[in-house]
Amino acid sequence: MTAATSTPIAAFVREERPGDEPAIRRVNLAAFGTDAEADLVDRLRAGGRLGLSLVAELDGSIVGHIAFSAVTLEPERPGLRGTGLGPMAVIPDRQGRGIGSLLVREGIARCRLDGLDFAVVLGHAHYYPRFGFVPASRFGLRCEWDVPDDVSMVMDLRPGALTRTDGTVRYQPEFGDV
Repeated sequence: MTAATSTPIAAFVREERPGDEPAIRRVNLAAFGTDAEADLVDRLRAGGRLGLSLVAELDGSIVGHIAFSAVTLEPERPGLRGTGLGPMAVIPDRQGRGIGSLLVREGIARCRLDGLDFAVVLGHAHYYPRFGFVPASRFGLRCEWDVPDDVSMVMDLRPGALTRTDGTVRYQPEFGDV
């Protein structure tokens, strides 16, 4: 990483507002290079299943986005509320400058304030542990899809919430199309 790309950027994080949809779509398309994640966000929003949607703004432009949507456990755990982080995207020329970290930290903080018990993510095993995510298997949890153990991660948002918990994490149906 060069000095130019490692310099932190002072981005502003806020909740998605009406009218942000095209910019959020552009961010996801640019970051992932495919329609899949952008389409997923659009489908979650259209279905009323986009629980928390945050954007990172820099100089009046949206340069990053993170989405959270409800997840469930099977067998069901009454009273235990979880969320799935993803997708999270930053436009390529702004990556490596702390915008993604800012989005994750702010999103997790808001999930805690909303009283959620745990968060899951399917993501890079070397990126998400810095925020407190650990392999979901440590809590006896597994993803509904066949994914490597090190990419299926969980964070206990309320200490002790996942004690003696095991089961399968189920995402919103829109994720099945990705």
